[in-house]
Amino acid sequence: MCKKFFSLTLACLLFYTGAGFHSAYAKSNPEKQARLAEKIKVGIFKLGIGKESRVAVRLRDKTKLAGYISEIKEDSFVLTDLKTGTSTAIDYSDVTQVKGNSLSKGAKIAIWAGIAFAIFLLLFYRYAD
Repeated sequence: MCKKFFSLTLACLLFYTGAGFHSAYAKSNPEKQARLAEKIKVGIFKLGIGKESRVAVRLRDKTKLAGYISEIKEDSFVLTDLKTGTSTAIDYSDVTQVKGNSLSKGAKIAIWAGIAFAIFLLLFYRYAD
């Protein structure tokens, strides 16, 4: 009975993984680039503008830029270098990678919750005697 169940489960898994579900991965290159550009655009909008929104950007031509986001437009954003103060307009479609230094809202909440829990434990052990 166990062998039949194992064989049936294995057959279902093999059918599921090989039954034409790979067509979703066979997208054209421009479609992938458009999806990546939209993902980068959303990420840039989440970071916001100002000197606290520092990023490192890698472009399609392998150029690396670093600075803060000083302006966000519908099809591009402006990156300002911290050292020199020069501004560079960058199209979302030219970007391959963005690394931001800002923490997400969930990460900030987790940090504060951890600090509060540590204080609670400290006070608990201090006054538990």
